[in-house]
Amino acid sequence: MKHLLLILTCFISFQTISQTKLLKDVSSTKQMSVEVTTLFKQNKINEAFQILTPYWPIPQNEIETLKEKIIKYTNIISNRFGAPFNYLKVKDETISDIAKRETYLIQYENTAVRLIFTYYKSKNGWIVNAFKWDDNFTEEFVTTK
Repeated sequence: MKHLLLILTCFISFQTISQTKLLKDVSSTKQMSVEVTTLFKQNKINEAFQILTPYWPIPQNEIETLKEKIIKYTNIISNRFGAPFNYLKVKDETISDIAKRETYLIQYENTAVRLIFTYYKSKNGWIVNAFKWDDNFTEEFVTTK
């Protein structure tokens, strides 16, 4: 009986992890970032998460919680700061050939929000390591000395 319970627990644990696919190369990560950013600009958060989720190895319930919060706050931003009208890529950073981070800004009438995609190259392919969304883009200003 203990073995059956252990097997069932492991099976349930595997089912709650969202990641089922791998991105094959860096161009695939870039394409995903653009697709998700475009959907965010169109306020299609559910569709954006449908693209991210298969490549993101975190539990489904965490993804759902994050998605619900983002939907709530994007609606607040649209009501306060106007409609989104454009996006632009701000930064592309890498750590050797094992990690990549892409930063985008979505322009609203009176502010901007930042999307940060972090990808990690596992032994089998690229996965979404992290996704961050916020309205703090002050770090993106380039300073010269």
